[in-house]
Amino acid sequence: MNNIETAVFGGGCFWCTEAVFSSLKGVEDVKPGYAGGTVPNPTYEQVCSGNTGHAEATKIVFDPSKITYNDLLIVFFATHDPTTLNRQGADVGTQYRSAIFFTTPQQEVEAKNFIDKLNQDGKKVVTEVTPFTEFYFAEDYHQKYYEKNKDNPYCEATISPKLEKLQAKFSELLKTSNS
Repeated sequence: MNNIETAVFGGGCFWCTEAVFSSLKGVEDVKPGYAGGTVPNPTYEQVCSGNTGHAEATKIVFDPSKITYNDLLIVFFATHDPTTLNRQGADVGTQYRSAIFFTTPQQEVEAKNFIDKLNQDGKKVVTEVTPFTEFYFAEDYHQKYYEKNKDNPYCEATISPKLEKLQAKFSELLKTSNS
């Protein structure tokens, strides 16, 4: 394996972010889970209570020779709303906050520079940028949720349109049948 890196993003529902980042070339693995909180090994129900401090997050293992961290940031900011505090669409609560949990000092610099540019362009980005500390994998039924439940009404109404937008705007970043 080449030089592999890890990115951790909270962009609302982890079913959405898992489906989006699983589609990208150079992404080796994507797992939904919980980051940024204070309770060890939280359950989904505990995180949804808003009392653990965790965000629904996605841990992305990628090959930077095939996709850059900046490309991941571009897709991250294009596929969720970084301007709403503790909310993504109908999903409301601190667990749905927009967050970047940087795993290297370079990721911190790139994320903050990216946000600064968005703000200079008139956005009012509320995405938090904090050091990665711990990631807890979500329960098994959350893993590959979209892939297993494409006909679920939430998936049809929320995730499928995100993937269509991804295809339309970022086709050059998507996996092909032989990548």
